[in-house]
Amino acid sequence: MNERDPVTQEFERHRSHLRGVAYRMLGSLSDADDAVQEAWLRLDRSDTGAVVNLAGWLTTVVARVCLDMLRARRSRREEYVGDWLPEPIVTVENGDDPEQQALLADSVGLALLVVLETLTPAERLAFVLHDMFGMPFEEIAPIVDRNPAATRQLASRARRRVQGAAPNPDPDLAEQRRVVDAFLAASRAGDFDALIAVLDPDVVFRVDTGRGDRAPAEGAEAVARQVLARGRPFAPHARPAIVNGSAGVIVMPGRKPVAVVGFTVARGRIVEIDVVADPAKLRGLEL
Repeated sequence: MNERDPVTQEFERHRSHLRGVAYRMLGSLSDADDAVQEAWLRLDRSDTGAVVNLAGWLTTVVARVCLDMLRARRSRREEYVGDWLPEPIVTVENGDDPEQQALLADSVGLALLVVLETLTPAERLAFVLHDMFGMPFEEIAPIVDRNPAATRQLASRARRRVQGAAPNPDPDLAEQRRVVDAFLAASRAGDFDALIAVLDPDVVFRVDTGRGDRAPAEGAEAVARQVLARGRPFAPHARPAIVNGSAGVIVMPGRKPVAVVGFTVARGRIVEIDVVADPAKLRGLEL
């Protein structure tokens, strides 16, 4: 890219926004970067002299690319058994790094991304563009090959599913960290009762190893037993981090992470635990 080119400079000005759109659509930073790069290639090949709103044009291009990627991914995943979790955004809790703060701005909770994954590609696109980025239905409709009224219905169906399935996390990061620290202390000590005390009765525990070989555990007792049976050896290696904007940990027995754990804390208890242990999703962590 030629940094002196005004079109290139304009594209770079919108890159963070485009990446945010693509990440919410795809749940993967690497895929989001691919979608943004494809938008640049299409921009480079296009005559944009008549384009009045370049940001809107680029957002539409990224949305179309993401829609194609979602449709292709959905067909590939029809036979996938077990949990699939998004690629996490992980930052350290120092608050001073501008690049990390930019990553946080792109983040959205793992629990919400898991629910978004259950939507159809068109529903997800309509919901993300309208509810998260305020794009009018009149502009979304051509992307999904529907009229504005039908596009509004897509977003409405998606919204109902999200509101019914995605937990509403506690906003106080310090309170989240207190609960997560209590969970880790109980795990290290092998204290079953202390684990039960910090887990919601309906807690869900997911593990994505990349092999699709494990179903989620549900309920406080089942989750506590699984944590003590499988997770206790890893608890001493858990380092505090912010995972998709919430309190979480990186598990690093050595120099490289073996897992990222995201926690969703609501009403003072852990309602979801998401363990991303797929090596492909950990390889590109921007720590």
